[in-house]
Amino acid sequence: MFRSAAECLAAMRTGEVSSVELTAEAIARVEAHDGEINAMCVPDFGRAHRAAHQADQARRDGRDGPLLGVPVTVKECFDIAGLPTTWGIPAHRDHYPDADAVQVERIKAAGAVVLGKTNVPLGLQDLQSFNDLYGTTRNPWDHDRTAGGSSGGSAAALACGFGALSLGSDLAGSLRTPAHFCGIYAHKPTLGLAATRGMVAPGEPVLPVEQDLAVVGPMARTAGDLALLLEVMAGPDPLTHGKAHRVRLPPPRHRRLEDFRVLVLDEHPLITTGVAVRTGLERVAAALVDGGARVERGSALLPDLAEAARIYTELLFSGSVARFPLDADDDLRARAAEFGARDRSLEATRWRAMVCSHRDWMLAQRSRELHRHGWRRLFAEFDVVACPITPTPAFGHDHDPNPLGRRLDVDGVDYPYFDQLVWAGLATMPGLPATAIPTGLCDEGLPVGIQLIGPAFEDHTPLRLAALLEQLLGGVRPPA
Repeated sequence: MFRSAAECLAAMRTGEVSSVELTAEAIARVEAHDGEINAMCVPDFGRAHRAAHQADQARRDGRDGPLLGVPVTVKECFDIAGLPTTWGIPAHRDHYPDADAVQVERIKAAGAVVLGKTNVPLGLQDLQSFNDLYGTTRNPWDHDRTAGGSSGGSAAALACGFGALSLGSDLAGSLRTPAHFCGIYAHKPTLGLAATRGMVAPGEPVLPVEQDLAVVGPMARTAGDLALLLEVMAGPDPLTHGKAHRVRLPPPRHRRLEDFRVLVLDEHPLITTGVAVRTGLERVAAALVDGGARVERGSALLPDLAEAARIYTELLFSGSVARFPLDADDDLRARAAEFGARDRSLEATRWRAMVCSHRDWMLAQRSRELHRHGWRRLFAEFDVVACPITPTPAFGHDHDPNPLGRRLDVDGVDYPYFDQLVWAGLATMPGLPATAIPTGLCDEGLPVGIQLIGPAFEDHTPLRLAALLEQLLGGVRPPA
Protein backbone atom coordinates (compact mmCIF):
# COMPACT_ATOMS: atom_id res chain seq x y z
CA MET A 1 0.00 0.00 0.00
CA PHE A 2 2.55 2.54 -1.13
CA ARG A 3 0.27 4.42 -3.52
CA SER A 4 -0.04 8.11 -2.87
CA ALA A 5 -3.45 9.53 -1.99
CA ALA A 6 -3.61 11.10 -5.45
CA GLU A 7 -2.87 7.72 -7.05
CA CYS A 8 -5.51 6.04 -4.87
CA LEU A 9 -8.10 8.61 -5.92
CA ALA A 10 -7.24 8.29 -9.60
CA ALA A 11 -7.42 4.48 -9.44
CA MET A 12 -10.78 4.53 -7.65
CA ARG A 13 -12.23 7.04 -10.10
CA THR A 14 -11.35 4.81 -13.06
CA GLY A 15 -12.63 1.69 -11.31
CA GLU A 16 -9.20 0.07 -11.22
CA VAL A 17 -9.52 -0.48 -7.48
CA SER A 18 -12.10 0.05 -4.75
CA SER A 19 -11.80 1.66 -1.35
CA VAL A 20 -12.63 -1.71 0.17
CA GLU A 21 -9.62 -3.23 -1.59
CA LEU A 22 -7.28 -0.38 -0.63
CA THR A 23 -8.45 -0.53 2.97
CA ALA A 24 -8.06 -4.30 3.16
CA GLU A 25 -4.56 -4.03 1.72
CA ALA A 26 -3.57 -1.36 4.27
CA ILE A 27 -4.98 -3.40 7.16
CA ALA A 28 -3.15 -6.49 5.92
CA ARG A 29 0.12 -4.55 5.95
CA VAL A 30 -0.54 -3.38 9.51
CA GLU A 31 -1.29 -6.91 10.65
CA ALA A 32 1.80 -8.28 8.89
CA HIS A 33 4.37 -5.64 9.90
CA ASP A 34 3.24 -3.52 12.83
CA GLY A 35 4.19 -6.10 15.40
CA GLU A 36 7.81 -5.05 14.77
CA ILE A 37 7.20 -1.31 14.37
CA ASN A 38 4.35 -0.57 16.82
CA ALA A 39 3.08 2.49 14.94
CA MET A 40 -0.66 1.80 15.19
CA CYS A 41 -1.59 1.98 18.87
CA VAL A 42 -5.41 2.08 18.47
CA PRO A 43 -6.66 0.21 15.38
CA ASP A 44 -10.24 0.80 14.26
CA PHE A 45 -10.50 -1.73 11.48
CA GLY A 46 -14.17 -2.59 11.87
CA ARG A 47 -15.33 0.97 11.29
CA ALA A 48 -12.69 1.38 8.57
CA HIS A 49 -14.20 -1.51 6.59
CA ARG A 50 -17.67 0.01 6.94
CA ALA A 51 -16.43 3.45 5.89
CA ALA A 52 -14.74 1.92 2.83
CA HIS A 53 -17.99 0.22 1.78
CA GLN A 54 -19.80 3.55 2.20
CA ALA A 55 -17.16 5.33 0.11
CA ASP A 56 -17.54 2.82 -2.71
CA GLN A 57 -21.31 3.17 -2.60
CA ALA A 58 -21.00 6.96 -2.69
CA ARG A 59 -18.84 6.70 -5.79
CA ARG A 60 -21.33 4.36 -7.45
CA ASP A 61 -23.99 6.95 -6.68
CA GLY A 62 -22.01 9.56 -8.56
CA ARG A 63 -20.61 11.38 -5.57
CA ASP A 64 -16.98 12.32 -5.01
CA GLY A 65 -14.82 13.99 -2.40
CA PRO A 66 -11.27 15.25 -1.96
CA LEU A 67 -10.33 12.09 -0.01
CA LEU A 68 -13.19 9.75 -0.87
CA GLY A 69 -12.14 6.21 -0.02
CA VAL A 70 -8.50 6.98 0.86
CA PRO A 71 -7.18 5.05 3.91
CA VAL A 72 -5.59 7.37 6.49
CA THR A 73 -4.29 7.29 10.06
CA VAL A 74 -4.68 9.84 12.86
CA LYS A 75 -2.25 10.75 15.62
CA GLU A 76 -3.45 9.49 19.00
CA CYS A 77 -3.84 13.01 20.43
CA PHE A 78 -6.80 13.84 18.14
CA ASP A 79 -10.21 12.99 19.57
CA ILE A 80 -12.14 10.32 17.68
CA ALA A 81 -15.51 9.40 19.14
CA GLY A 82 -15.47 5.82 20.40
CA LEU A 83 -11.68 5.57 20.66
CA PRO A 84 -9.43 6.46 23.62
CA THR A 85 -7.50 9.73 23.65
CA THR A 86 -4.76 9.38 26.27
CA TRP A 87 -1.71 11.28 24.98
CA GLY A 88 0.13 8.21 26.27
CA ILE A 89 -0.73 9.06 29.89
CA PRO A 90 -1.70 5.91 31.84
CA ALA A 91 -4.10 7.79 34.13
CA HIS A 92 -6.24 8.59 31.07
CA ARG A 93 -6.44 5.08 29.62
CA ASP A 94 -10.25 5.17 29.98
CA HIS A 95 -10.79 8.61 28.46
CA TYR A 96 -13.17 8.18 25.52
CA PRO A 97 -14.28 11.50 23.97
CA ASP A 98 -17.85 11.91 22.76
CA ALA A 99 -17.05 13.80 19.58
CA ASP A 100 -14.46 13.92 16.81
CA ALA A 101 -11.80 16.62 16.68
CA VAL A 102 -12.57 19.25 14.08
CA GLN A 103 -9.83 17.91 11.79
CA VAL A 104 -11.19 14.36 12.09
CA GLU A 105 -14.60 15.75 11.16
CA ARG A 106 -13.06 17.41 8.11
CA ILE A 107 -11.22 14.37 6.76
CA LYS A 108 -14.30 12.20 7.30
CA ALA A 109 -16.47 14.77 5.50
CA ALA A 110 -13.93 14.65 2.65
CA GLY A 111 -14.45 10.86 2.47
CA ALA A 112 -11.33 9.54 4.19
CA VAL A 113 -11.32 6.05 5.69
CA VAL A 114 -9.77 6.20 9.18
CA LEU A 115 -7.74 3.07 9.96
CA GLY A 116 -7.06 4.06 13.56
CA LYS A 117 -4.66 6.01 15.75
CA THR A 118 -0.86 6.20 15.83
CA ASN A 119 1.51 6.24 18.79
CA VAL A 120 2.88 9.29 20.63
CA PRO A 121 5.26 10.12 23.51
CA LEU A 122 4.03 10.65 27.05
CA GLY A 123 2.10 13.92 26.98
CA LEU A 124 3.51 14.61 23.48
CA GLN A 125 6.63 15.86 25.28
CA ASP A 126 9.47 14.07 23.48
CA LEU A 127 11.32 13.60 20.20
CA GLN A 128 10.68 9.85 20.59
CA SER A 129 7.34 8.01 20.63
CA PHE A 130 7.08 5.70 23.62
CA ASN A 131 4.84 5.46 26.68
CA ASP A 132 3.75 2.91 29.28
CA LEU A 133 0.34 2.42 27.66
CA TYR A 134 1.31 1.58 24.10
CA GLY A 135 5.04 0.87 24.21
CA THR A 136 7.79 2.05 21.85
CA THR A 137 7.47 2.91 18.17
CA ARG A 138 10.53 1.77 16.23
CA ASN A 139 12.09 3.32 13.17
CA PRO A 140 11.19 1.23 10.08
CA TRP A 141 14.75 1.69 8.77
CA ASP A 142 16.49 0.56 11.97
CA HIS A 143 14.46 -0.86 14.83
CA ASP A 144 17.12 0.14 17.36
CA ARG A 145 16.44 3.80 16.56
CA THR A 146 13.54 6.12 17.24
CA ALA A 147 10.89 7.00 14.68
CA GLY A 148 10.79 10.48 16.18
CA GLY A 149 8.15 12.36 18.10
CA SER A 150 5.66 13.39 18.80
CA SER A 151 4.06 12.28 15.50
CA GLY A 152 6.38 9.27 15.39
CA GLY A 153 3.66 6.67 15.01
CA SER A 154 2.22 8.53 12.03
CA ALA A 155 5.60 8.84 10.30
CA ALA A 156 6.42 5.17 10.84
CA ALA A 157 2.97 4.15 9.61
CA LEU A 158 3.41 6.08 6.37
CA ALA A 159 6.92 4.74 5.85
CA CYS A 160 5.49 1.21 6.18
CA GLY A 161 2.53 1.75 3.86
CA PHE A 162 -0.15 1.83 6.56
CA GLY A 163 -2.45 4.20 4.69
CA ALA A 164 -1.66 7.10 2.37
CA LEU A 165 -1.99 10.09 4.72
CA SER A 166 -1.89 10.96 8.40
CA LEU A 167 -2.97 13.79 10.67
CA GLY A 168 -0.21 15.06 12.94
CA SER A 169 0.69 18.05 15.06
CA ASP A 170 3.80 20.15 15.64
CA LEU A 171 5.01 22.22 18.58
CA ALA A 172 8.70 21.32 18.69
CA GLY A 173 9.19 19.74 15.29
CA SER A 174 6.64 16.99 15.96
CA LEU A 175 5.65 16.74 12.29
CA ARG A 176 9.01 17.51 10.75
CA THR A 177 11.38 15.48 12.97
CA PRO A 178 9.57 12.13 12.50
CA ALA A 179 9.32 12.85 8.76
CA HIS A 180 13.08 13.46 8.68
CA PHE A 181 13.82 10.31 10.71
CA CYS A 182 11.48 8.04 8.69
CA GLY A 183 12.02 9.45 5.19
CA ILE A 184 8.56 10.90 4.43
CA TYR A 185 6.96 14.31 3.83
CA ALA A 186 5.24 16.57 6.37
CA HIS A 187 4.06 20.15 6.49
CA LYS A 188 3.90 22.45 9.49
CA PRO A 189 1.28 25.03 8.49
CA THR A 190 1.37 28.70 9.33
CA LEU A 191 0.31 29.22 12.94
CA GLY A 192 -3.47 29.59 13.12
CA LEU A 193 -4.16 28.30 9.60
CA ALA A 194 -5.81 25.03 10.63
CA ALA A 195 -8.25 24.71 13.56
CA THR A 196 -6.99 22.60 16.47
CA ARG A 197 -10.15 21.98 18.58
CA GLY A 198 -10.26 18.38 19.74
CA MET A 199 -6.46 18.05 19.74
CA VAL A 200 -6.41 18.61 23.47
CA ALA A 201 -4.98 16.85 26.50
CA PRO A 202 -7.44 14.48 28.21
CA GLY A 203 -9.48 16.23 30.86
CA GLU A 204 -9.07 19.68 29.31
CA PRO A 205 -12.12 21.50 27.89
CA VAL A 206 -12.64 20.83 24.18
CA LEU A 207 -12.86 24.45 23.10
CA PRO A 208 -11.40 26.62 20.35
CA VAL A 209 -8.02 27.80 21.64
CA GLU A 210 -5.61 30.29 20.12
CA GLN A 211 -2.37 28.33 20.19
CA ASP A 212 0.91 30.01 21.05
CA LEU A 213 3.18 27.67 19.07
CA ALA A 214 1.31 24.47 18.23
CA VAL A 215 -0.23 23.60 14.88
CA VAL A 216 -1.90 20.58 13.29
CA GLY A 217 -0.78 19.47 9.85
CA PRO A 218 -0.55 16.81 7.15
CA MET A 219 1.90 13.94 6.70
CA ALA A 220 2.24 11.98 3.46
CA ARG A 221 4.53 10.15 1.05
CA THR A 222 4.44 12.88 -1.63
CA ALA A 223 4.55 16.66 -1.59
CA GLY A 224 1.39 16.79 -3.69
CA ASP A 225 -0.49 14.80 -1.06
CA LEU A 226 0.55 17.32 1.59
CA ALA A 227 -1.13 20.07 -0.42
CA LEU A 228 -4.19 17.86 -0.95
CA LEU A 229 -4.68 17.20 2.75
CA LEU A 230 -3.83 20.78 3.75
CA GLU A 231 -6.68 22.04 1.59
CA VAL A 232 -9.04 19.84 3.61
CA MET A 233 -7.56 20.91 6.94
CA ALA A 234 -7.14 24.65 6.38
CA GLY A 235 -9.53 27.10 7.92
CA PRO A 236 -10.53 28.50 11.32
CA ASP A 237 -12.85 26.83 13.78
CA PRO A 238 -16.54 27.08 12.79
CA LEU A 239 -17.42 27.66 16.45
CA THR A 240 -15.65 31.02 16.25
CA HIS A 241 -15.97 31.85 12.56
CA GLY A 242 -19.30 30.35 11.53
CA LYS A 243 -19.95 27.63 8.97
CA ALA A 244 -17.77 29.07 6.22
CA HIS A 245 -14.48 27.72 7.57
CA ARG A 246 -12.60 27.47 4.29
CA VAL A 247 -9.74 29.84 3.48
CA ARG A 248 -8.22 30.74 0.14
CA LEU A 249 -4.45 30.58 0.41
CA PRO A 250 -2.38 32.48 -2.13
CA PRO A 251 -0.83 30.39 -4.91
CA PRO A 252 2.88 29.63 -4.79
CA ARG A 253 5.11 32.54 -5.66
CA HIS A 254 6.53 30.57 -8.57
CA ARG A 255 5.70 27.48 -10.60
CA ARG A 256 9.16 26.90 -12.12
CA LEU A 257 12.26 25.89 -10.17
CA GLU A 258 14.42 28.48 -11.92
CA ASP A 259 12.29 31.31 -10.54
CA PHE A 260 12.81 30.44 -6.86
CA ARG A 261 15.16 32.43 -4.61
CA VAL A 262 16.43 30.14 -1.83
CA LEU A 263 18.57 30.86 1.21
CA VAL A 264 20.43 27.71 2.33
CA LEU A 265 21.51 27.50 5.98
CA ASP A 266 23.71 24.66 7.22
CA GLU A 267 25.28 26.15 10.36
CA HIS A 268 23.75 27.14 13.68
CA PRO A 269 25.72 29.08 16.31
CA LEU A 270 24.49 26.85 19.16
CA ILE A 271 24.85 23.32 17.75
CA THR A 272 26.93 21.46 15.18
CA THR A 273 25.25 20.19 12.02
CA GLY A 274 26.22 16.55 11.52
CA VAL A 275 27.84 15.38 8.31
CA ALA A 276 24.86 13.22 7.31
CA VAL A 277 22.41 16.11 7.53
CA ARG A 278 24.84 18.55 5.93
CA THR A 279 25.28 16.12 3.02
CA GLY A 280 21.52 15.82 2.57
CA LEU A 281 21.17 19.59 2.52
CA GLU A 282 23.97 19.81 -0.04
CA ARG A 283 22.02 17.43 -2.30
CA VAL A 284 19.11 19.85 -2.14
CA ALA A 285 21.34 22.88 -2.79
CA ALA A 286 22.92 21.16 -5.79
CA ALA A 287 19.51 20.26 -7.23
CA LEU A 288 18.41 23.88 -6.82
CA VAL A 289 21.49 25.19 -8.58
CA ASP A 290 21.23 22.62 -11.38
CA GLY A 291 17.58 23.60 -11.83
CA GLY A 292 18.48 27.25 -12.24
CA ALA A 293 17.23 28.56 -8.89
CA ARG A 294 19.02 31.46 -7.22
CA VAL A 295 20.79 30.05 -4.18
CA GLU A 296 22.50 32.11 -1.47
CA ARG A 297 24.38 30.89 1.63
CA GLY A 298 23.84 33.91 3.87
CA SER A 299 21.96 37.17 4.24
CA ALA A 300 22.27 40.22 6.46
CA LEU A 301 18.46 40.13 6.68
CA LEU A 302 18.39 36.78 8.51
CA PRO A 303 17.23 37.19 12.14
CA ASP A 304 19.82 36.27 14.76
CA LEU A 305 19.69 32.47 15.08
CA ALA A 306 21.02 32.31 18.65
CA GLU A 307 18.51 34.86 19.89
CA ALA A 308 15.73 33.06 17.99
CA ALA A 309 16.66 29.80 19.72
CA ARG A 310 16.55 31.40 23.15
CA ILE A 311 13.17 33.07 22.52
CA TYR A 312 11.75 29.80 21.24
CA THR A 313 13.13 27.86 24.21
CA GLU A 314 11.57 30.30 26.67
CA LEU A 315 8.16 30.18 24.98
CA LEU A 316 8.26 26.40 24.57
CA PHE A 317 9.29 25.41 28.08
CA SER A 318 7.14 27.97 29.87
CA GLY A 319 4.16 26.74 27.87
CA SER A 320 4.94 23.08 28.50
CA VAL A 321 5.06 23.61 32.25
CA ALA A 322 1.79 25.57 32.08
CA ARG A 323 0.08 22.65 30.32
CA PHE A 324 1.58 19.99 32.56
CA PRO A 325 2.29 21.68 35.92
CA LEU A 326 5.19 20.36 37.95
CA ASP A 327 4.85 19.93 41.72
CA ALA A 328 8.39 20.90 42.72
CA ASP A 329 8.19 24.63 42.02
CA ASP A 330 10.65 25.53 44.79
CA ASP A 331 13.15 22.99 43.46
CA LEU A 332 12.79 24.38 39.94
CA ARG A 333 13.42 27.92 41.17
CA ALA A 334 16.48 26.79 43.09
CA ARG A 335 17.82 24.98 40.02
CA ALA A 336 17.22 28.01 37.79
CA ALA A 337 18.99 30.25 40.32
CA GLU A 338 22.17 28.17 39.94
CA PHE A 339 22.77 29.75 36.53
CA GLY A 340 24.46 33.13 36.53
CA ALA A 341 22.65 36.18 35.21
CA ARG A 342 24.99 36.32 32.21
CA ASP A 343 24.53 32.64 31.34
CA ARG A 344 22.60 32.66 28.05
CA SER A 345 23.00 28.97 27.29
CA LEU A 346 19.96 27.01 26.19
CA GLU A 347 20.20 24.91 29.34
CA ALA A 348 19.94 28.00 31.53
CA THR A 349 17.09 29.31 29.38
CA ARG A 350 15.15 26.07 29.78
CA TRP A 351 15.35 26.14 33.58
CA ARG A 352 14.47 29.82 33.77
CA ALA A 353 11.54 29.32 31.39
CA MET A 354 9.96 26.74 33.70
CA VAL A 355 9.62 29.39 36.42
CA CYS A 356 9.29 32.54 34.31
CA SER A 357 6.82 35.29 35.21
CA HIS A 358 4.08 36.68 33.00
CA ARG A 359 6.26 39.76 32.54
CA ASP A 360 9.11 37.53 31.31
CA TRP A 361 6.73 35.88 28.85
CA MET A 362 5.50 39.25 27.57
CA LEU A 363 9.09 40.34 26.96
CA ALA A 364 9.69 37.13 25.01
CA GLN A 365 6.50 37.79 23.04
CA ARG A 366 7.76 41.28 22.15
CA SER A 367 11.04 39.80 20.94
CA ARG A 368 9.09 37.28 18.87
CA GLU A 369 7.23 40.08 17.09
CA LEU A 370 10.51 41.74 16.21
CA HIS A 371 11.70 38.44 14.73
CA ARG A 372 8.49 38.07 12.77
CA HIS A 373 9.11 41.44 11.19
CA GLY A 374 12.66 40.39 10.40
CA TRP A 375 11.32 37.35 8.57
CA ARG A 376 8.94 39.56 6.55
CA ARG A 377 11.90 41.58 5.38
CA LEU A 378 13.86 38.43 4.55
CA PHE A 379 11.01 37.01 2.49
CA ALA A 380 10.93 40.15 0.39
CA GLU A 381 14.33 39.00 -0.92
CA PHE A 382 13.92 35.21 -0.73
CA ASP A 383 11.04 32.81 -1.29
CA VAL A 384 12.20 29.88 0.88
CA VAL A 385 14.84 29.09 3.48
CA ALA A 386 16.25 25.55 3.28
CA CYS A 387 17.84 24.24 6.48
CA PRO A 388 18.10 21.18 8.79
CA ILE A 389 15.29 19.86 10.98
CA THR A 390 17.61 18.27 13.53
CA PRO A 391 21.43 17.96 13.39
CA THR A 392 21.46 14.14 13.03
CA PRO A 393 19.47 11.30 11.48
CA ALA A 394 17.40 9.13 13.82
CA PHE A 395 19.24 8.33 17.05
CA GLY A 396 19.07 5.24 19.25
CA HIS A 397 16.21 4.79 21.71
CA ASP A 398 16.91 6.73 24.92
CA HIS A 399 14.29 6.22 27.61
CA ASP A 400 16.04 7.96 30.47
CA PRO A 401 13.08 9.12 32.60
CA ASN A 402 14.76 12.50 33.05
CA PRO A 403 14.84 13.95 29.52
CA LEU A 404 16.70 17.04 30.73
CA GLY A 405 19.57 14.71 31.62
CA ARG A 406 19.80 13.02 28.20
CA ARG A 407 22.59 13.82 25.76
CA LEU A 408 22.84 13.86 21.97
CA ASP A 409 25.97 12.87 20.08
CA VAL A 410 26.57 14.95 16.94
CA ASP A 411 29.58 13.50 15.14
CA GLY A 412 31.40 12.94 18.41
CA VAL A 413 30.38 16.21 20.07
CA ASP A 414 28.10 15.90 23.10
CA TYR A 415 25.09 18.24 23.50
CA PRO A 416 22.12 18.48 25.88
CA TYR A 417 19.26 16.47 24.35
CA PHE A 418 16.88 19.38 23.82
CA ASP A 419 19.46 21.59 22.11
CA GLN A 420 18.57 19.78 18.88
CA LEU A 421 15.24 21.65 18.84
CA VAL A 422 16.83 24.89 17.67
CA TRP A 423 16.35 24.13 13.97
CA ALA A 424 12.70 23.13 14.37
CA GLY A 425 12.13 26.23 16.48
CA LEU A 426 13.40 28.46 13.70
CA ALA A 427 10.01 28.16 11.96
CA THR A 428 7.88 27.45 15.03
CA MET A 429 8.75 30.55 17.07
CA PRO A 430 7.56 33.08 14.44
CA GLY A 431 4.73 30.76 13.28
CA LEU A 432 6.02 30.19 9.74
CA PRO A 433 5.08 27.31 7.42
CA ALA A 434 7.72 24.64 6.90
CA THR A 435 7.71 21.58 4.66
CA ALA A 436 9.85 18.55 5.56
CA ILE A 437 11.23 16.70 2.55
CA PRO A 438 13.38 13.56 2.22
CA THR A 439 16.78 14.04 0.61
CA GLY A 440 17.92 10.41 0.38
CA LEU A 441 19.89 8.08 2.63
CA CYS A 442 23.07 8.73 4.58
CA ASP A 443 26.07 6.38 4.70
CA GLU A 444 24.44 4.48 7.58
CA GLY A 445 21.43 3.72 5.41
CA LEU A 446 19.12 6.05 7.35
CA PRO A 447 16.80 8.66 5.84
CA VAL A 448 17.78 12.31 6.04
CA GLY A 449 15.31 15.16 5.60
CA ILE A 450 15.49 18.94 5.58
CA GLN A 451 12.87 21.67 5.90
CA LEU A 452 11.78 24.39 3.50
CA ILE A 453 10.56 27.42 5.49
CA GLY A 454 8.24 29.85 3.72
CA PRO A 455 6.51 33.19 4.33
CA ALA A 456 3.54 33.34 6.70
CA PHE A 457 0.28 32.18 5.10
CA GLU A 458 2.11 31.39 1.84
CA ASP A 459 2.18 27.67 2.59
CA HIS A 460 1.91 26.74 -1.07
CA THR A 461 5.30 28.31 -1.80
CA PRO A 462 7.41 25.77 0.18
CA LEU A 463 4.95 23.03 -0.83
CA ARG A 464 5.48 23.84 -4.51
CA LEU A 465 9.26 23.85 -4.12
CA ALA A 466 8.99 20.51 -2.31
CA ALA A 467 7.08 19.08 -5.29
CA LEU A 468 9.69 20.36 -7.75
CA LEU A 469 12.54 18.93 -5.69
CA GLU A 470 10.70 15.61 -5.40
CA GLN A 471 11.05 15.20 -9.16
CA LEU A 472 14.81 15.72 -8.90
CA LEU A 473 15.62 13.89 -5.66
CA GLY A 474 13.31 10.90 -6.06
CA GLY A 475 11.02 11.39 -3.08
CA VAL A 476 10.08 8.66 -0.62
CA ARG A 477 11.46 5.15 -0.86
CA PRO A 478 10.21 2.15 1.13
CA PRO A 479 12.41 0.96 4.02
CA ALA A 480 15.04 -1.54 3.00
